[in-house]
Amino acid sequence: MESVIVAIDGPSGTGKSSTSKAVAAELGLRYLDTGAQYRAITWWMVSNGIDVADPQAIAGAAEKPEIVSGTDPAAPAITVDGVDVAGPIRTQDVTSKVSAVSAVPEVRTRITELQRSIAREAGGIVVEGRDIGTTVLPDADLKIFLTASPEARAARRSGELKGKEAGDLAATREALIQRDAADSGRKTSPLAKADDAVEVDTTELTLQQVIECVVTLVEEKRAAR
Repeated sequence: MESVIVAIDGPSGTGKSSTSKAVAAELGLRYLDTGAQYRAITWWMVSNGIDVADPQAIAGAAEKPEIVSGTDPAAPAITVDGVDVAGPIRTQDVTSKVSAVSAVPEVRTRITELQRSIAREAGGIVVEGRDIGTTVLPDADLKIFLTASPEARAARRSGELKGKEAGDLAATREALIQRDAADSGRKTSPLAKADDAVEVDTTELTLQQVIECVVTLVEEKRAAR
């Protein structure tokens, strides 16, 4: 189990983070939230006055921030230039801008290289994101693509957000659909299901059921090896 690499992809609100962390913890693997890395570089751009509507400006600054991701599933830390940004990267301001920043090829190249380096050195890891099975780790031992209905995803995401940022369910649903379109339509590494990925629809499943399903898939892959 130590050397297994598991790629879990899918859109927002399908349970990727909760599932990935729990599976990694249960199986004694490391864990990497690649979405947090894109949020981190977006936070840095916003904090440093980079115009996120200007792809050239984003590209020119892509190499500047130092992004360090912890891989402990019990406490997945992330810092930018030594600053803990685990909280700030989850704001609605960052959420609304991350698709634009992550669509810039220079950003994706920078972050993809970082992700591959972490996966190589982990000695067994669950990596979650949107292009892990297709672009970042195409040779992953197991690829899983989580899906769910827009309504289920909106309900989950609204429950994750707090206070005024939660908004109403319809607005959250619309925001998710817009992000899906942006992530699926970008030219560089779009959100997509790998041809050899196992699709798991989480709409009618509890989180524990999804975790059990993925753990079983990993154990079956290990047994087959």
